[in-house]
Amino acid sequence: MITLAQWRQQGELESINGQQIFTRTGGDKSAPALVLIHGYPSASWDWEGMWQALTQRYYVITLDMLGFGFSAKPKDTRYLITEQADIFEYYLHKLNITDYHILAHDYGDTVAQELLARQREGSAKQRIASVCLLNGGLFPETHKPVLIQKLLLSPLGPLVSKLITKRKFADNLRRIFGPNTPPTPEVVDSLWQLLNHNNGLAVMHKLIDYIPQRQQHRERWVEAIIESNVPVKLINGSKDPISGQHMAQRYRQLISNASNANDVNVTELTQLGHYPQLEDAEAVTTAYLQFRDSLNQS
Repeated sequence: MITLAQWRQQGELESINGQQIFTRTGGDKSAPALVLIHGYPSASWDWEGMWQALTQRYYVITLDMLGFGFSAKPKDTRYLITEQADIFEYYLHKLNITDYHILAHDYGDTVAQELLARQREGSAKQRIASVCLLNGGLFPETHKPVLIQKLLLSPLGPLVSKLITKRKFADNLRRIFGPNTPPTPEVVDSLWQLLNHNNGLAVMHKLIDYIPQRQQHRERWVEAIIESNVPVKLINGSKDPISGQHMAQRYRQLISNASNANDVNVTELTQLGHYPQLEDAEAVTTAYLQFRDSLNQS
């Protein structure tokens, strides 16, 4: 395991669009670029278990989005998905990246959908070569928020965020992880530290506005996947109560090239939950590398 302290030490803060954003890169700069986009309410450290294997093959780029992890968490920001996409485009431009692949999870799936939508519309600043999505609310109609998410979305949201304790946080994590792959004490400790850095609890109710944003922009973001001009892969932890097997089924209904259970564009990890990359990093890495290898053969 790459500890949280090591992860932070090996990254750096960048000033992007007037905010301090934690960034991290690894691997050979001449290799194909791979952008990792994390979920809610965690941070780029989510990818630590896959980092070594991915950086052996790709130039890997990630960051903590605004409001997350070691990045700035201003209280006077709306935390729009479009603004998070802007941050990635700015950082890729700074790194002189013109073509890249995406591996995303949860909240990051929605950011990936926004970036795909820009490419489809011809307004993207870089070219996406492929997209791989882990558990996330790709389709608002199949997303099943847990109680804490519903409370944060309610008028009580600011109060609820102040009342969250480490014990409650750990209990909620256990509910969304697979029954056989619960979060380790190290995972709980690390995610709790990331959440509290820069008083992050104070903006949790603002960050969760991504759920209504998904509803507001559903047509544009769903069409970005359905009409994608690049390969899209889904890797899904089936035991996830938020976006597990039911979301994979909806994906197959809507995506024409993923219409049967044996399709290579969908991998269901039947024993894993909402955080497959933390629950079994090796399984997710294997599935992802098989996807990338299939692109090279086609």
